[in-house]
Amino acid sequence: MKDVFIIAEAGVNHNGSLHLAKKLVDKAVEAKADAVKFQSFKAESLVTKTAEKAEYQKETTDSTESQFEMIKKLELTFSEQEELFNYTKEKGIMFLSSPFDLESADFLNKLGLEIFKIPSGEITNLPYLKRIASFKKEIILSTGMSTLEEIEDALQVLLQSGVDKARITMLHCSTEYPTPFENVHLNAMKTIKDNFKLNVGYSDHTEGIEVPIAAVALGARVIEKHFTLDKNMQGPDHKASLSPVELKNMVNALRKTQKVLGGPLKKPSKTELKNLLIARKSIVASKNIKKGEVFTEKNLTIKRPGNGISPMSWENLINKKATKDYVKDEQITNFLKTPLS
Repeated sequence: MKDVFIIAEAGVNHNGSLHLAKKLVDKAVEAKADAVKFQSFKAESLVTKTAEKAEYQKETTDSTESQFEMIKKLELTFSEQEELFNYTKEKGIMFLSSPFDLESADFLNKLGLEIFKIPSGEITNLPYLKRIASFKKEIILSTGMSTLEEIEDALQVLLQSGVDKARITMLHCSTEYPTPFENVHLNAMKTIKDNFKLNVGYSDHTEGIEVPIAAVALGARVIEKHFTLDKNMQGPDHKASLSPVELKNMVNALRKTQKVLGGPLKKPSKTELKNLLIARKSIVASKNIKKGEVFTEKNLTIKRPGNGISPMSWENLINKKATKDYVKDEQITNFLKTPLS
């Protein structure tokens, strides 16, 4: 991934509506994201009917319903997902979807997904990891809630199942919606990179776009961020998502961030070379100087432009004799090489 790969995470912000899902695709295209990502699951395979919702889900949805009831409303059928996949192809943006069960994973593989995004909650799901690995596709793995040991275990499962390490990207992530800035611990992304020697990125759940920008500055190759059509819509993730305008602003900011990072070498850029002689200085006469007169700190000074003798030669010039007459502000061009006796 030469450029930062930006995933506009639609997730379940379509509220189970194919019509809204297509609108989310349109907004991701307008923002010029690289991919738009959804979630593929069957509620019956994902969660028990008595499982509770997370606290943030209770705050943003009907607190009396179970997690199963909430998730059931957010399903898209396989046929709807296939239609959505074809719609993204028409719009020229990559379709991604995180599978949350084996049947959904098999469906997405048959659909032709190029990249499989493994969500944080599946990092300890051995049969799931082996199934994803069997597809021999590129993998992006979120590491929310994980320790380094758990990341190592998951990575070994993928590698031992035949996945090329060069095709795995690990995303640092904090599974909290929204994530307070003090809980981001963005340096952990660098720890993951240093420990496992693979590409890293960041899946963001903070408010705003500042943290993804910082992540790119620290070396993130992939950025994933939730967005919605309207933050006031009913549903678990809308309030912690970007608006379409904010998504566009984030993409623009990330592209600019990558540009300003540039390469690792410290040298003058082509565009600044034209200013070098203008901004730098040369040694000039501070008053009229006669041939044979000694150069001193009283008859020399340093002024722009920088196309004469560099001020770095100042000490070599002091106490030498002028080889010609100079007028005030004239650049010193030659001098005796022998010091005064």
